Amino acid sequence: MKDEEIIELYFNRNERAIEETDIKYGNYLASIAGNILKCAEDVEETLNDTYMKAWKRIPPTRPQIFRIFLGKITRNIAFNKYESMIAKKRGGGQIADVLDELDECIPGSSDVESSILGTELSGIIRDFVNELPEKEAYIFSCRYFYTEDISTIAKKFNMTSNNVSVTLSRLRAKLKRRLVREGYLAS
Repeated sequence: MKDEEIIELYFNRNERAIEETDIKYGNYLASIAGNILKCAEDVEETLNDTYMKAWKRIPPTRPQIFRIFLGKITRNIAFNKYESMIAKKRGGGQIADVLDELDECIPGSSDVESSILGTELSGIIRDFVNELPEKEAYIFSCRYFYTEDISTIAKKFNMTSNNVSVTLSRLRAKLKRRLVREGYLAS
């Protein structure tokens, strides 16, 4: 079923919309949640929450790119679940690694400050990624949006893990310079 048809089911409040969404995008969304949560039960719960949130947002929202719309919802729900789990216990894993890597170029801030600057930072990062050569943009997205581990990215792009690590390090340095230039970070 085409995305437009699925979205129309949502607008018509037809519950088949969720079933069709799961058929078409369930594996994609599960991989996003799985990269973050690593627990089948949490992934399943995240998918259910994603479908519920999509149901609540459509209408009035009419997503332009349905796959991205769903992926973003799933990613946010999974990160929130992860943060909740970490608050209860300290742990390792890809998320801790990814957040540690990005910590060098994205500063911490207070809740008030982060809510004000969040949209601006998001736009700067989106522009940064859009301006990268295609391969670098994919590598950056795989690591920092989909939270894939370095060895998986290396296999996907026929690179060594060391090459991927070096590429990511250079991209983080470029992002940091961009954030300084945009006035988001002090040099």
